[in-house]
Amino acid sequence: MRYPKYLEKNGTIGFVAPSFGCAIEPYRTAFDHAQEKWSRMGYHLQLGPNCYKGEGIGISSTPKNCGDELTQSYCGMENDVIISCGGGELMCETLDYVDFDKIKEAEPKWYMGYSDNTNFTFLLTTLCDVASVYGPCAATFGMEPWHQSVADAFGILTGEVTQVKGYDGWEKESLKDAEHPLVPYHITEKRVLKVYHPETGELTEGEAAKAHISGRLIGGCLDCLDMLVGTKYDRVAEFAERYKEEGILWFLEACDLNVMSIRRAIWQLDRAGWFSHVKGFLIGRPLCFGQELMGLDQYSAVTEILKQYNVPIIMDADVGHFAPMMPLICGSLAEISVEGNDITVKME
Repeated sequence: MRYPKYLEKNGTIGFVAPSFGCAIEPYRTAFDHAQEKWSRMGYHLQLGPNCYKGEGIGISSTPKNCGDELTQSYCGMENDVIISCGGGELMCETLDYVDFDKIKEAEPKWYMGYSDNTNFTFLLTTLCDVASVYGPCAATFGMEPWHQSVADAFGILTGEVTQVKGYDGWEKESLKDAEHPLVPYHITEKRVLKVYHPETGELTEGEAAKAHISGRLIGGCLDCLDMLVGTKYDRVAEFAERYKEEGILWFLEACDLNVMSIRRAIWQLDRAGWFSHVKGFLIGRPLCFGQELMGLDQYSAVTEILKQYNVPIIMDADVGHFAPMMPLICGSLAEISVEGNDITVKME
């Protein structure tokens, strides 16, 4: 596993839009303000050609333009780290235009984004053996003031943060809109962690929720991961075999999937052999939080497939589309500890 250099003072932050660009509000104003903040902090900025575009379908521009922008930005010398402008819908279509061979030969650099950016954060690690950051996109850094999770994400890029903890609560409904593009997270919900214990087969919460797992941390958004299964970009079984001595820790979260779709996606990854050498699972709150269909909820959608591995499954963690999210280093050696509603992720 190769780890990029950390962003130094007065270094250059690059921005790309292989998924959505910051073409509409509130993202445009938030992105503008984030740039102002970084400039005041002393950093230089380098924008790719698609950052403010909204010409594509589910992405900023054509798949070729997006793939070319990503390759050139990553392999070029104009920036030191890269932050994606946003998530989106069809970043998978850009992959045929991303030169992974060239990227694998390039000097590694930090790339940060989440959701649709799984198409690069995950593949950068599993195809190229380069660590990446599953964390907020560029416009998020425009909020005033920064939430601790946002500060943690930037701290990972600078090397000041190697450990993250769960946050006090989470946002069920955002107040951010075109008229209020810079508002902070609207925290209204209490975080309640649940842990599946393989010894007893029980899903516990509160003081009974305890877990300690370690291994090589990989994962992302299920909506994207299940689309990669069986394609030429699917080298996950090989990756797991390569790191079997350490074992694999999976972090997974879902965006558009309902509970049935989550169950199907987990089944697909399982049958493709992705979970070999697994040491544990970290599952984020899905956007279908609280949904139940035909007796299936967000917990049984996951545990009924994954319990066969006899490893801890940590659920409703601060990962994914319900802010705030713990920024995670995909490819790091990680230790995850849960004590009741407290969670700590140490990454080396």
